[in-house]
Formats: sequence, structure tokens, C-alpha cells
Amino acid sequence: MGNDDWRRLLCPKCKQLKTTCTCPSEPPAPSKSTVVRVGRETKRRGGKGVTVISDLPLDEKGLTELATKLKTRLGTGGTFKDGRIEIQGDHRDRVVQELEGLGYRAKRAGG
Repeated sequence: MGNDDWRRLLCPKCKQLKTTCTCPSEPPAPSKSTVVRVGRETKRRGGKGVTVISDLPLDEKGLTELATKLKTRLGTGGTFKDGRIEIQGDHRDRVVQELEGLGYRAKRAGG
């Protein structure tokens, strides 16, 4: 074996040996009955708006992974707070497109 051949034996997510890895092979499919709300807020932010994604049927780990994926695809910052994902800036249309591409039923909320 070469110097870096041992890395192929590790799971890329949890860094455990692939033979003892407990990571699920695929993430669970999104529920079609739940409508994800995508809105915009400016409260307590000095007039700067953020795109808020709420009513997601995911646990905390799933929300953080989805937030990371959306931030990467949109090229912006954001966070996960109180069961909601906040993306910096007004990206409502693009977020709805991305969520629908991932299999969620997304709807713009608010004005």
C-alpha cells in the first residue's frame, strides 16, 4: 500500500472504517405532505434581510446538513436557529427552486 491508500478504507462522513461505519447509505426521502415555507425577515438585523426557511420535517442534524448544502449552492452565509434555516440576503426564489429540486414542496410565504 502507498502512503495514502489507507484513506480509501475510511468513510468520508464519519471517518470510521467502512466495515464498522454506521452512517445511513442514503438520507431519508422528504415528506410530500409537508409544505416548507420560505420567507424574508428584517427584524433585529438593522434593516438587512435574511431568507428564512421553516416547517422543515428534519431533525437537527438534517437541518444543519441542508443549511450547509443551501449555503454552498447559493454562495452566501447563513445559520440554523430554533428549527429554522436563515440564509443571508433575499434568495427566496432560488431557495424554492433548490428545495423543489431536492424533493420538498416549497412555497413562498409573506409578501
